[in-house]
Amino acid sequence: MTLTVGFDLDMTLIDSRPGIHACYRALSARTGTYIDCDLVITRLGPPLEEELINWFPATEIATVADTYREMYPTHAITPTPAMPGAREAIAAVHASGGRAIVVTAKWEPNAKLHLKHLGIDADAVVGNLWAEQKAQALREQGASVYVGDHTGDVRGARTAHAYSVAVPTGPCDAAELRAAGADVVLADLTEFPTWLTDYREVSARA
Repeated sequence: MTLTVGFDLDMTLIDSRPGIHACYRALSARTGTYIDCDLVITRLGPPLEEELINWFPATEIATVADTYREMYPTHAITPTPAMPGAREAIAAVHASGGRAIVVTAKWEPNAKLHLKHLGIDADAVVGNLWAEQKAQALREQGASVYVGDHTGDVRGARTAHAYSVAVPTGPCDAAELRAAGADVVLADLTEFPTWLTDYREVSARA
């Protein structure tokens, strides 16, 4: 069977903090609503609407979310770099003959813009899924491994019965990720190619 590895996007493959900070700052200016952009980027992971509810009335969330997503390509794509080891992690999956997919809570068109801008070659991108919802895409794509930085990613992997690889490069530290049930916690994606080699060797002997 072809190995399929899923990856989260924000704070796993990309450091989206600069871009998201810039987009929220622009959203604040457009709407005249105060947003603590420094605080926002400390808790990335959950869907956009869960953050917006902290700053806007519930009746305005859908409209403001549409505005944010419309503004996002202008403000957030260019400032956002790849995380250390991101390209190498995807390349390691491909070098092993596997498929690398991205499953993210981010709006799918904007997720694809990030990957295109950074030259990260994913075999499939599925957006708009958070935590346990990610299991749907992981199952449909046949992913047996899912890599993410948030306890929500761990929950998604476990719901899909995929091996949960966690990296504490986002808002959750290593202890939180282990407590959530991660099968392994790497320091960051630079450790992923070596881990993948070991994982495939153990799987081949099983």
